[in-house]
Amino acid sequence: MLKLVRLALTAAILTAIGVRLRRRARMPVQPPAPPAPRAAGRTRMGLVWAVIAGAVALTLGAAMVPTGPQAVSEARAAVYQAQQSAMTVVMGATGKSPAPTPTPTPVEPTPAATPVEPTPEATAVAPTASAVAPTATAVAPTPAATASALPGIPAACMLSGPVTVRPISPRVRAAVNRQWRRIERWLREHAPRTYASLGAPGRAGTVALAEAQTGLEFPDDLRASLLRHNGMSGPLAARFSFGEEQVRGVREIRDQWREDCALRVGRGDPMSRLIRVGTLTEVDADTGHVVASMVRPEPIWPSYHAMLRDLADALEQGRPVFGARATVKGGLLRWSDAR
Repeated sequence: MLKLVRLALTAAILTAIGVRLRRRARMPVQPPAPPAPRAAGRTRMGLVWAVIAGAVALTLGAAMVPTGPQAVSEARAAVYQAQQSAMTVVMGATGKSPAPTPTPTPVEPTPAATPVEPTPEATAVAPTASAVAPTATAVAPTPAATASALPGIPAACMLSGPVTVRPISPRVRAAVNRQWRRIERWLREHAPRTYASLGAPGRAGTVALAEAQTGLEFPDDLRASLLRHNGMSGPLAARFSFGEEQVRGVREIRDQWREDCALRVGRGDPMSRLIRVGTLTEVDADTGHVVASMVRPEPIWPSYHAMLRDLADALEQGRPVFGARATVKGGLLRWSDAR
C-alpha cells in the first residue's frame, strides 16, 4: 500500500511539473507583459492542484479497496506471520526448531483389535541345551509322565531329566582327537571305503539329551569321541569297527540302553550303570572302565581313550586287538583271526 501512495504522489508531482513546463514553453519570447490579474492565476493553479488532489484521492481509494487476489495475499501473509510467531515461541522454550506439522488427512475408522492376553516369557521360550549352565551336581531323572512309551519299552525306562551340556576337559579332548587322527590317517591310506563310513561330528546338546534320557553321565573321553565321530554311516559291511565291535552313535547308545533297561525291569533287576558302546563292549558310567560284562567281569581297558589308543596301535603296527588282526580287502577294513 505504501508503494501505491508513493507512486500516486510521484505522479501528481510529475504532472504538476509537466504542466508548468508546458506553460513556459508556450510563452512567446517578448518583453514581459504586464502581470495578469492575480485572481486569474490563482484560480488556474487552484484548478491544477484540485485535479492533482483528486487523482491522489482516487489512487488512495483504489489502493484501500481490497481486490480478490489482494485479499488472498493478505490472508496468506497473516497466516505465515502467525506461524512464524508460534515457531519463535517454541524455539525460545525448547531451543530446537519444531518439526513441520503435516496436513491432517481423513482416516477411515478401523475396527478395534481383539486384545491378546500376554503369555509368561518362561513358557514362550523353550530352553536350549547350550543356554543351561553346567552344574556339578547331577539331578536324578524321573520317569517321563508325558513321554509316549516305545513298543516293548516300559515307562520306567523312558527317563526325562534336566538337559545340561557339561564341559569336557581340554586335555582329555586333545588326547582323544590325537588317537582319532591316527586312525583316520591309516584308513585314508589303506582302507578308503571304510574311511568314508566315519560319521560326522556329534553335537554336545545331543549327547546331553542322551544323558538325561538314560540318567547316566558319559565319561569325558566317550563324549569327546562322540563329538569327533557320532557313530558310523553307510552299509553295515563297510562301516568301521574293531574286531566285531561296531562303533555306535549317540542315539544308538540311548536306544540300546532302553532295551537293556526293559530286560532288567522285566527281571526285577536294578537299572544298569553300563553304557553299551559296541556289540559287547560297555563303558562304566561311574569308573569310565571299558568292560564286556557278558564275557568277563574285569575291565578290558581302563578308559575309552585307552581303547582308541590300542586300536590305533593295532592298525599302524599290525598287532591284534580283541583276538583279531586288521586286513584290507577291496578298500575295506577287515578283521581276521590272529591265531
